[in-house]
Amino acid sequence: MMGDVLVKDYRGNVLENVHPGHICIIDYNGKIKYDVGDNQHITYMRSSAKPLQAIPVIKYGFDKKYGYTDKETTILAASHWGEPFHIAAIESIIAKLNITEDDLIMLPTYPINVKAREALLKANKPARRVYHNCSGKHLGILTLSKGMGYETEGYWKIDHPAQQEILRHVAYMAEYDKDEVKIGVDGCGVPVFAMPLYNLAKAFLRMACPELIKDDEIRMAVIRLTKLMNENSEMIGGTGTICSNLLMDDNIVAKGGAQGVYCFGLKKEKLGIALKVMDGTENNWGIIVASILEQIGYDNKKTISRLYNVFPTDIKNDNNIVVGRKEAVFRI
Repeated sequence: MMGDVLVKDYRGNVLENVHPGHICIIDYNGKIKYDVGDNQHITYMRSSAKPLQAIPVIKYGFDKKYGYTDKETTILAASHWGEPFHIAAIESIIAKLNITEDDLIMLPTYPINVKAREALLKANKPARRVYHNCSGKHLGILTLSKGMGYETEGYWKIDHPAQQEILRHVAYMAEYDKDEVKIGVDGCGVPVFAMPLYNLAKAFLRMACPELIKDDEIRMAVIRLTKLMNENSEMIGGTGTICSNLLMDDNIVAKGGAQGVYCFGLKKEKLGIALKVMDGTENNWGIIVASILEQIGYDNKKTISRLYNVFPTDIKNDNNIVVGRKEAVFRI
């Protein structure tokens, strides 16, 4: 259930923490190429589903209908950290949809990005809904609702027609029976979907290799969305985030979610990869993904180096002194 140990934390020479989990890597034919732990472990996708949730908006051309820029369309699939360029895009979408910030269900908050948050606090600025890292996803759902002619009231409920449309697309991309998807409520208030790790890997394989998608409209939407994610990588997370750093590599389609879920696809290698850190931590994603890329012999060493630069194996204390290390101990 807990999986195999993925990462060990040492403080000095003493083992302080272990981080167990599961990894599933599938090939172009959908066969398991490598795995660690249980490749059928059922987990909520959390925010790793955001690119899939944005597909119907692009499929039906609603981003163009409402005049979104490329960066605005990209942020519909994002977990943005609330930097000024993120907020500019969010506010522009709200204006183009002719709605108000209060139409978003989540409560006001402050940005995750430390500099952005501190700047607002120093200026005595109030918390706002637009600062929430899921505001782009919510605006995507509202875009879908308005574009389809649905009522926007209750857009966050699973029985809302926009949510049913999203569920259908998520299940299609994961090649998983829609009626078998387990439904919960995400941190931001909208439905969240659970399915086996294998099917998360399948979804991201198809994101990376859209020729596997038989539906012409969905395939074209995926091609456009993944291109936008690579071209506007800063919109998906922000400065110092793993998603933005991975998406700088045009060969990678990636998106993480809360509680330790991370998914990515490799275009040239034709692989779909999904992992779950069972203690829910996200600060080990960088070393886990870098280790996976190293172990499969990934040839873009700049991407691996960038991950280690942003997410070092050294553990530092509050005085910026190295006091320990992280070690990826799994083998695929």
